[in-house]
Amino acid sequence: MGLLDKIKGEFIDIVEWTDDTRDTIVWRFPRHDNEIKNGAQLVVREGQVAIFVNEGTIADVFSPGTVSLETKNLPILTTLKGWKYGFNSPFKAEVYFISTRQFTDQKWGTQNPAMMRDPEFGMVRVRAFGTYSFKADDPAVLLRELVGTDPAFKTDEVDEFIRQSVVSRVVTALATSGVAVLDLAAHQNDIADKLAPIISEDLKHLGLTLPRFIIENVSLPAEVEAMMDKRTQVGVMHGALDEFTKLQAAEAIGDAAKNPGGLAGAGVGIGAGAALGAQLANALQPTAVQAPAQTAPAVAPPPLPGTTQWYVGENGAQVGPLSPAEVTGRAGITPDTLVWKAGMAEWTRLGDVPELAGPTPPPLPGS
Repeated sequence: MGLLDKIKGEFIDIVEWTDDTRDTIVWRFPRHDNEIKNGAQLVVREGQVAIFVNEGTIADVFSPGTVSLETKNLPILTTLKGWKYGFNSPFKAEVYFISTRQFTDQKWGTQNPAMMRDPEFGMVRVRAFGTYSFKADDPAVLLRELVGTDPAFKTDEVDEFIRQSVVSRVVTALATSGVAVLDLAAHQNDIADKLAPIISEDLKHLGLTLPRFIIENVSLPAEVEAMMDKRTQVGVMHGALDEFTKLQAAEAIGDAAKNPGGLAGAGVGIGAGAALGAQLANALQPTAVQAPAQTAPAVAPPPLPGTTQWYVGENGAQVGPLSPAEVTGRAGITPDTLVWKAGMAEWTRLGDVPELAGPTPPPLPGS
């Protein structure tokens, strides 16, 4: 290699970054000990920003486009370097490329459940998870506050900090939302939309912003969800109990038709289905609305064979049925007491009924 080739090799003609990764936020151009030639081409692609740093100080920031690096394009750098060798001399400077695209599909989740008060269930614990995307909002601030001299600053170096900020805000939002647990699914998009600008403000001092924030799910502990599933099953069974009973009976008939005994045993299956339906109906009746048990009224036994049943009128009220002995032995009974039995056309004086009046006594001796 000749001396001229060696000298040319020390000068950089093109400064660019073709990002072949999906997780690099900031990349430092590997200049090493070479110098950037005055008039070299700087290529900044869409979704990138280039920052020149001279002796630890940010000199110039370049937006997307192709720029010829000359002294007239580098006013700040010109002042810093002094250009003691003239306007055509090469210069040394660190060049950082910052990706300004969105870094999507970043995961977040509550490691510990958040406590909140629910109007229906009382104190409950909930977990939440989702995704977010972030991007560089102020490349110069990002370079100063996070990157420093890191030659390849990646998403895994900042995503844990962002996740902590996200989770902190989500826990506070859920605890103070005033939304019932069962209604959180209907309001989680509204909560996420309100949280995105708040979290972006938290990250502003680092030169980052949060353009998209999603709450995918808010869930209760597994044991609580299991109890809610059972409650739902009971509600479904209660609403379709009649259909369930009919289905049991139809299946029993079908099974009986396949058996050697034919439909002879179908009654057993139908009875079993009906009995099961009745048991479920009783079990599903809410205890709060069940009426207190009523004592069955006593049923009077029928009269003995050959016994006539009489009714007596006392003080305008009907008393009976009574046996003949009960009528004649009743206190206050007189021959003028009205009596009646089946077969009589109307009420009759007791004294006019031989069956109740009894035999007439003989006259007293000597009368």
